[in-house]
Amino acid sequence: MNPDHLTYRVDGMSCEHCRTAVTGEVSQVAGVRTVDVDLETKLVRVEGAGVDAAAVGAAIDEAGYDAVQA
Repeated sequence: MNPDHLTYRVDGMSCEHCRTAVTGEVSQVAGVRTVDVDLETKLVRVEGAGVDAAAVGAAIDEAGYDAVQA
């Protein structure tokens, strides 16, 4: 299944560097159109077509954070 919208809870994000790191990694995943990182709620919202949820999780992990799909 390749949903158009994915949401992840990412604890540990607290600053602009966190937002930049996560956005940069997730933006490289095939099919991703937009990435919204909300530092207050600790949520990362991804929109795109045919986006692999596991690949997004791995990208967040690569940025140095643990993600749980919400």
